[in-house]
Amino acid sequence: MAVERAKYSVELSDPPYEIRDYAPSIVASVHVDGDRGEAVSAGFRILANYIFGGNQPKGKIAMTAPVAQQPTSRGWEVRFTMPAGYTLNTLPAPTDPRVHIAAVSAHRAAVISFSGFWSDANLGSHERKLLEWLKAHHLSATSAPTYDYYDPPWTPWFMRTIEVVVDIAPRQA
Repeated sequence: MAVERAKYSVELSDPPYEIRDYAPSIVASVHVDGDRGEAVSAGFRILANYIFGGNQPKGKIAMTAPVAQQPTSRGWEVRFTMPAGYTLNTLPAPTDPRVHIAAVSAHRAAVISFSGFWSDANLGSHERKLLEWLKAHHLSATSAPTYDYYDPPWTPWFMRTIEVVVDIAPRQA
């Protein structure tokens, strides 16, 4: 089943790395305490409830990919990108006060894509590789890493698409 994905253009491709320019978007997010694995699971449930009718007027919103997770000073932020047809004014209001809706500006990011398990070790290993690649290309991260998950949990580990994403400075004109 195909789902809408976050919109971006590829500025540079050096597999498994890419520099991407992401389009503006709207996200639904929730802050969750706990370790990374518990937080993404709990956050996903809260956000899934929102898109499956936990909103006013109890409308369904299409699932998109990826499910993104980023560390914050308070724990973890888990977010879904909303389908492109919505605006802040047309998106159904969440009935759960933990769900926050926000506009995200266009931004430039560096990404490493890989398959495997959603373990801390695997994510950490790829995060280090991405940061080393950035350093070798005289670039630096301007955000904490985001872990993007594209597949449901029942997808075999070797078929999963996982990404570590960090914002980088905009291109110089």
